[in-house]
Amino acid sequence: MDHFERRGGVLHAEDVPIPRIAEAVGTPFYVYASATLRRHAQVFRAGVGEDALVAFSVKALSNVAVLKVLASEGLGADIVSGGELARARSAGIPGERIVFSGVGKTRAEMTAALEARIYQFNVESEAELRTLSEVASARGSVAPVALRVNPDVDAGTLDKISTGRKDDKFGVPWERAPALYDLARRLPGIEARGVDLHIGSQIASLAPFEAAARRAGDLIEHLRAEGHDIDRLDLGGGLGIPYGDGVTPPDPAAYAAALRRVTDALDVRLVFEPGRMIAGNAGLMIAGVIYTKAQEARSFAILDAGMNDLIRPALYGARHAIVPVAERDGDPSPFDVVGPVCETTDLFARDVPLTAPAPGDILAFKTAGAYGAVQASQYNTRPLIPEVLVDGDRFAVVRRRPSTEDMLALEELPDWTDRPAD
Repeated sequence: MDHFERRGGVLHAEDVPIPRIAEAVGTPFYVYASATLRRHAQVFRAGVGEDALVAFSVKALSNVAVLKVLASEGLGADIVSGGELARARSAGIPGERIVFSGVGKTRAEMTAALEARIYQFNVESEAELRTLSEVASARGSVAPVALRVNPDVDAGTLDKISTGRKDDKFGVPWERAPALYDLARRLPGIEARGVDLHIGSQIASLAPFEAAARRAGDLIEHLRAEGHDIDRLDLGGGLGIPYGDGVTPPDPAAYAAALRRVTDALDVRLVFEPGRMIAGNAGLMIAGVIYTKAQEARSFAILDAGMNDLIRPALYGARHAIVPVAERDGDPSPFDVVGPVCETTDLFARDVPLTAPAPGDILAFKTAGAYGAVQASQYNTRPLIPEVLVDGDRFAVVRRRPSTEDMLALEELPDWTDRPAD
C-alpha cells in the first residue's frame, strides 16, 4: 500500500498536494510518505515476530531522515559501507541493531564498526575473515560473525540482481562453509555466531526463500554437531513489490509464515534485511515536462529529470508507472517519456498514455522509493535532486538540491595549470 492518492483529480502525498511541493521546491524531486514507511515497517515486524531483528537495507534508501522514521519503528540497519554506518548512527540506530554486509569491507570500515559495537559482521570470504581477525585482535575486540554462505539457489529474478547462485560474487561456497567455521573458531578476535544468506532482489516467489532457508537449517544442524554455538540465522531480504508490470509478489505475512515454518525448530534468532519492500512504494519521483515533440513514428515528452536521477529503467530495464499529477480531460495518446541527458538510454518508458502533455505539466513516477535517489549521479553536471519527506499535512526538504557552485567546490585546479607549457 501507499499514501499517494488523488483528491479532486490532483495527486497528494498524504495530506499535501504534490503541486504545492513542486511550487516550493521545483522539479524534479523525490517525495517520501512517512505514513507508508511506518506502515510497512509495522507490518513486516508483526509478520516476522518481535524477537527477530529487522535491519533495513540502507542501500535501498539511505536518507538520514528516512532512517530516523524507521528507527522510531524499531528497525535496525543492514549496511554495506562505512558511509552507511555513519548514516545509521546519525539516525540514532544503535550498534546492536546494525549488521554489516558486503564483499569488500576495508580495515578502516571494520574498525569503525567494531567501535560502534555492531550486532554482527556478515563475512563473505576467507580473506575477509582473516583480516577481520587481525583488526579485532589488534584492538582487543571480539567481532561477532555470521558467515554468508552461498546456497546455490536461483531466485528466478533478473540476472543483474541475483546473488545466491554458485558463480555469483557473494558469499562463501556451500561446500567450504564447515571448514571456514572451523577456521573462525581458531582465529583470535572472532566469534562465529550465525549463518547468513541472501539470494537476490525483487523475488516474486516463496519457493526460493524456502529452499535457501532449508539449506541453511541443514548447515546449522551440521555445525552444531561439530561443536559450533550457532544461535542466529540471517535470511537477508529480497521480497519483491508490485511495479504495475503484472507481477504480484507474495505479501509479507505469507513470506514470514513460510520462513517461520522452516526455521522455528532451529531455535535461532532470525535477522531480516528488507529494503525495497519497506521503501519502494513509499516514494515517488516528480518531474516536469519541458518540451514535447513528434518524429515520424513517435511522440516524445521531454522531462527535466533524466537517467542520472532515476537510472533503474536504463540499468535494469525496469518499468515505473508514470502518471500525471493533475488529471486532464480528453483521450490519451502514446508518448515516449525521456530525459535531457545526452544518451539514447535516457528513456524512462515507451508508449505512456498521456493526455495532451504540455510544458509545465508535472508527472509522477510511482514506486520510486527504493534504489532511486541512492543510485543518482551528477552526470552531465546535473545536480542531485532534492528529497522531500511528508508527514501528514507538512513536508520538509531532507536533502537540498546543490548549486553548480556546490558541485564545482569539490574540484581544484593544480597550480601548474597557470604556468605556460614547457
